[in-house]
Amino acid sequence: MITRTRPLLWLPLCVLLVAVAAVLSVVLGARTVSPGDTFAALVHGEHGSLARAAVRQRVPRTGLALLVGAALGTAGAVMQSLTRNPLADPGILGVNAGAALAVVCGIAYLGISTPEQYVWLAIAGAGAAAVLVYLIGSRGRGGATPVKLALVGTMVTAALSSLVSAVLLPRIDVVDTFRFWQIGGVGGASTSGVLQVLPLLAVGFVLSLVSAPGLNALSLGDDFATGLGEHVARTRLLAAAGAVLLCGAATAAAGPIGFVGLVVPHLVRLLIGPDNRWVLPFSALGGAALVTLADVTGRLVARPGDMEVGIVTAVIGAPVFIAVARRQKVREL
Repeated sequence: MITRTRPLLWLPLCVLLVAVAAVLSVVLGARTVSPGDTFAALVHGEHGSLARAAVRQRVPRTGLALLVGAALGTAGAVMQSLTRNPLADPGILGVNAGAALAVVCGIAYLGISTPEQYVWLAIAGAGAAAVLVYLIGSRGRGGATPVKLALVGTMVTAALSSLVSAVLLPRIDVVDTFRFWQIGGVGGASTSGVLQVLPLLAVGFVLSLVSAPGLNALSLGDDFATGLGEHVARTRLLAAAGAVLLCGAATAAAGPIGFVGLVVPHLVRLLIGPDNRWVLPFSALGGAALVTLADVTGRLVARPGDMEVGIVTAVIGAPVFIAVARRQKVREL
């Protein structure tokens, strides 16, 4: 009863927080827009004033921030449950590093230059890195244990990051294009870009939510999960596929934004408990609010310019990461 009542109590507040973040994202920026101009821009279009034009330009940016935050929050919760590692985030299986390597190779050798072109390369790179980590981690006695996956993921991430540097060093012309994407931000959002990643994110959310009951069983250990009738390999495959799609599409659209997948699931579990059937949707709401508010903060702090979301989330997430690492009993969930 408690585990069901607590999420229902927090749900309206989380939805309200996301709504407030979205409104602030549309209204605030280099030019603050009045509620009247905001309503007029959304209803009648951008013609009539610079303020209304600013609002219309911020709508895709707000939509992308909400989607990317929700994707990263959900992917982080899945990764932590999948590996039973509270310090895991979407980078634990080399997903971010694989996406980054694929994108930088595309920029350097294929001449791609827009987020719409990044999407499929980023997803392919993220998926390939995740498969590589799982194949290596499943070798030897015990198969793909959480500890082995975490260690192999760390090593693969380091190796792929070194390859990114190797591609960039002799190609100075690529550095300028890649560095803006690498920081992570939603400033270059467009309606077409948001619509392109939306179906991929939808599939990733569905796969993640479907795997939530199985992740609850896996938290008891593989042997217990098997005894409960859970198909361990299938659950891991569905959950990993959902996380890779979410992280790959979000990374392609906004760059590798860090710490969202680490911070949000921990805060959610403190509020509503460990049940993944609630943790995953609440992590989506929390991630959406965090990334959107971080984008608003970056606009206000660097006004009239922008501070990228990846910088703001790193400032917020680093102290939380240290606090989590110093807590007792952080070996597994």
